[in-house]
Amino acid sequence: MSKTTSLIIVILIIAVVVGGLYYYTTVTAPPKFPTKPITFIVSWAAGGGTDRTARMLAALLENMTGWKTIVENKVGGGGTIGHLAMATAPPDGHTIGVITFELSTFVWMGLANVSYKDFKPIMRYNWDAAAIIVRADAPWKDAIELTNYIKANPGKLKASGTAKGGVWDLARIGWLKTAGVDPNALPWVPSTGAAPCLQDLIAGGVDICTCSLPEAGPLIEAGKVKALAVMDDKRNPAFPDVPTLKELGIDWKFGAWRGLAVPKGTPDDIVKILHDALKKVIDSPQWKEFMEKNGFGMAYLPPDEFAKFLEEDFKVIGELLKAAGYA
Repeated sequence: MSKTTSLIIVILIIAVVVGGLYYYTTVTAPPKFPTKPITFIVSWAAGGGTDRTARMLAALLENMTGWKTIVENKVGGGGTIGHLAMATAPPDGHTIGVITFELSTFVWMGLANVSYKDFKPIMRYNWDAAAIIVRADAPWKDAIELTNYIKANPGKLKASGTAKGGVWDLARIGWLKTAGVDPNALPWVPSTGAAPCLQDLIAGGVDICTCSLPEAGPLIEAGKVKALAVMDDKRNPAFPDVPTLKELGIDWKFGAWRGLAVPKGTPDDIVKILHDALKKVIDSPQWKEFMEKNGFGMAYLPPDEFAKFLEEDFKVIGELLKAAGYA
């Protein structure tokens, strides 16, 4: 073999090796992520529990990773506008949906063709029990007095907290049915979330808000509203003076969950990157202090367990909505 032939063979071998390395690094290697800001979409109004937790998640994620984050409130349609925006966003991991309980209701109620099937779950991070909130100067000393008043004066009071068929509406229905009161005795006024409902409560537009204690917390501290009961098995440590409905003789427990998800076509490796980064966020002292101080329930579920939870929740809520005449 001549020196020229040998040189050509060596050059060809080098070319093959270099080409293989280039292919591996550009095709099979993990993609660079993120390449632009991460947008969190929230379906509910600014100031409510979903918005407040989303903004803390985004802020801590940016602080801990250096990734730029944005929070967008896409409000309306009883939560459908935001959830549809999440589901139809480009499946590249740069849009994270803050999905909520209402996702389990849309198909059953004929509001929008979007459900858990349109998402890849990242994690569940929160579960909060519903509470009964009234103005600070309201005449009822406890939830039993209020329940008896509603029964004796059907249609006189109005309640709000979310859209028709939303989590706080179903909380109202379950509370009254369990107490032996027709839910229609307390008409429901749809709203875009707890924050506007509470403002309407203070202004006298409605008489009762069913929402979580953390959502009402700032106004409770300000002395503008009071909580008569929480719909849970035990009292909230951040609000130890608020009794449970069960303590008062009404055996009803109900609440809302919040989680993070991406459009279903998002690559699994991107979902893992997001999950691992966000898991560090919810494990951080700053997050735990925020949640505990505000009374938000920490209820983490990893992607696989959250997926099973969403499937089961969809079925259970469907049954409840049918019983309420909403589906």
